[in-house]
Amino acid sequence: MTGRRRIAVVGAGMAAARFAARYVALGGTGRVTLYGAEPRAPYNRALLADVLTGRHDAEAIALPAGDAELRLGSETVALDPTRRTLTLADGRTEPWDELVLATGANPVLPPLRGLRRTDGGGLRERVHALRTLADCARLAEDAATARRAVVVGGGVLGVSAARALAALGLAVEIVHQGPHLIDRQLDAGAAAMLRDGLRRLGVEAYVGNRARAVVDTGEGDAVELAGGYRLGTDLVLIACGVRPRTGLAHAAGLKVAAGVLVDDALAASAPHVHALGDCVQHRGTVHGLSGPAWEQADVLAARLSGADPGALYRGSRTPARLSAGPLEYAAVGEAHLDTEDQAADPDLDVLRLTDATRGSYKKLVLRGNRLVGAILLGDLAAAGDLASAWRRDDPMPDPPLHLLTPRGAAR
Repeated sequence: MTGRRRIAVVGAGMAAARFAARYVALGGTGRVTLYGAEPRAPYNRALLADVLTGRHDAEAIALPAGDAELRLGSETVALDPTRRTLTLADGRTEPWDELVLATGANPVLPPLRGLRRTDGGGLRERVHALRTLADCARLAEDAATARRAVVVGGGVLGVSAARALAALGLAVEIVHQGPHLIDRQLDAGAAAMLRDGLRRLGVEAYVGNRARAVVDTGEGDAVELAGGYRLGTDLVLIACGVRPRTGLAHAAGLKVAAGVLVDDALAASAPHVHALGDCVQHRGTVHGLSGPAWEQADVLAARLSGADPGALYRGSRTPARLSAGPLEYAAVGEAHLDTEDQAADPDLDVLRLTDATRGSYKKLVLRGNRLVGAILLGDLAAAGDLASAWRRDDPMPDPPLHLLTPRGAAR
C-alpha cells in the first residue's frame, strides 16, 4: 500500500467527530473522511432541547472534527468489507483501508395507531421525533403556533423536551408507560420530586399510562391512552428512546445483535472494520450515551493513530446527568436499589437526605463499604466527587454521609 492510509468513517455525529479530532491530536497521519447523511457538520445532539428553547443556536453546538474531510449529505447505502469499499446513495463507490462505523441510532417509534401518514410516508403532520437539527427546526416551527403539546415517553429526552416546550409557553403533558419518570436512572422518590418540579414549570406527567393512538377528534388531534382517555393537543413529540442503527453492518455480513458487535479493541467481525458510539454493542451492553461513545472514540483514535496500538476499551462507568433549566439531576451505578432490596442483599445500605422545600434529593447506595450507586436531584454540588468515588470503587470511610457535601468524596 502506498500513500496515506484512508480511514473512512460512516457517520458524522458526536462519536465520529470525537474520533477524528482525537486521531489528529494524537499524531495520526492517515486521511480521515466522515460520510454523513445529514447536510450539517457534526454537532452535539445532547443540546437539541436547548436549541429548541433558543438558549443555543445551531452553530453554537457544532463539534470540531480535526482536519477530517467532511462529506455531508452523503449517505452510505452499502459496505463491502472484502473489497474494502463503501457505496454512497448517489452510486459512487469509495475505497478505504480502515473503516469506522459510527452510524448512531434511530428514534424508536412505538406502535401507535395514527402515528404515520396514511400513505405510509412518515410521521403524520404535527407529530415529531427529536434526533437531528432538522427535527428540531420542524418542531420549533410547529411549537410557534401551538398551545398544547403531548410528549410520549418520560425518559431523559422526553423530560428535557417537555421542559423546553414549556419554556416556549406551551402547556405540556407527558405520557409515560413506566412506573415513574426516568425510571432507568432515578428511583421513585427522586422521580416524584422531579415530577413536582415539572408541574411548577407547566408540565403534567401521567405515569403508568400507555399511549395507544393519535386521533383526529374533529376538533383537533388528541393522544388516546390505553384506558380510553384522550389528551387534546396541537403537536405530539415521540420520545421513546433510540435503537442502534445496524442495517448497513447486517447487510455487509458483520455480526450484529442489539448493536454491532465489537471486542475490546472496538474491532467488528471483519478485518479492518471498527465501530463505536450508539450503534455498538460491547460485552453485551449498548450504552447509548455520549460519555461511553467518546471514551470509545479516544481508544480507537489511539489505536489507529499509532499513539497507543494496544489501547483497549474495557467498558464505561459513566454518570447519567440532566441539566434541564431549574431541574437537574445526576445518577451513578445501581441507584435504583432501595431498602426493600436489603432482604436479598444484607450488605446493602441506603442513605437518603430529602429537602422538599428546596427540591433537593440525595441518595447513596452502599454495598459493604463501597459506593455502588447514588442520586442527586436539585443540588449537584457534590456530583463530581460522588462520580469519582464511584469510579474508583475504593473502600469508603465511615460514616459515608460526607459524600453528600462538596469535595467530601475527594478526601
